[in-house]
Amino acid sequence: MNSSRSAQRAVIQFLRAEREHASQIYRRMKEVYGEQCLARCTIFWWCQRYEAGRINIKDLPRTGQAHVVANSATISAVDELIRQNCRISTREVAVELSISKGTVHHIVHKKLGYGKVCAQ
Repeated sequence: MNSSRSAQRAVIQFLRAEREHASQIYRRMKEVYGEQCLARCTIFWWCQRYEAGRINIKDLPRTGQAHVVANSATISAVDELIRQNCRISTREVAVELSISKGTVHHIVHKKLGYGKVCAQ
């Protein structure tokens, strides 16, 4: 049984279109999905959204700062900059690659395993 969120949202949307009450939808879905079922409050929330005219079952994009994932291209770019100039700072790498200092620090220390050899 496909118990993904979007599949369950589609079921909620279908049952709401048939004028099924939210509490009845929850009971029916709990029987079918068991432990994988969405929470009761979530089902009620989606029922309200479909009542208001929403037709999309996917999550809408959220506002806020996008998270830069330390992917292989970024990791290799940081590694290349460090190999070209071993005295480069994390701030300089961050400016060069347009990523945060925290991301650079994470890549350098956690992903690449680099550390200070001699600190005075």
